[in-house]
Amino acid sequence: MTVIDKKTLSERDICSKYITPAIERAGWHLLTQVREEVNITKGRVIVTTGSRPKRAEAGFADYILYYKPNIPIAVIEAKDNTHCVGAGMQQALGYAQLIDVPFVFSSNGDAFLFHDKSGQGGIIEQELPLDAFPSPEVLWNRYCTLKGISSDTSKIVTQDYYDEGQERLPGITR
Repeated sequence: MTVIDKKTLSERDICSKYITPAIERAGWHLLTQVREEVNITKGRVIVTTGSRPKRAEAGFADYILYYKPNIPIAVIEAKDNTHCVGAGMQQALGYAQLIDVPFVFSSNGDAFLFHDKSGQGGIIEQELPLDAFPSPEVLWNRYCTLKGISSDTSKIVTQDYYDEGQERLPGITR
């Protein structure tokens, strides 16, 4: 079997061959808990003298992880393997702030850099091997502690939405 040099792979290749499988192995359901290439911002409007306003490039999060639909809890920014594992962290932190999520990850396919804005466990940022990505339950429990959500309140927060039979996902228009 031929070994592929990770440094030659694109960002999308890194996502499909390393990051997505790691997320799935951790117990995340790809159809209901993981969204890829999510539009976060439309792009800043740039106005210069003497020309028409233009819009800068839109901001897309590589992954947003949801505990349940409409409850985002983590952002993952991917980079190709020519970058260091934490190269996408600043970008991901910006997206996390915009959508108010406390868990932020960056990866180049070698590992994950995990930034825990909840401060639980005393470590804010740490590198995790690909096979140590946290499960939905681990992040949800930390999220509940951070937001002060009790087990009784959690039952209300995680109650399924009534969608009138249209099977729409949050943030997606058809």
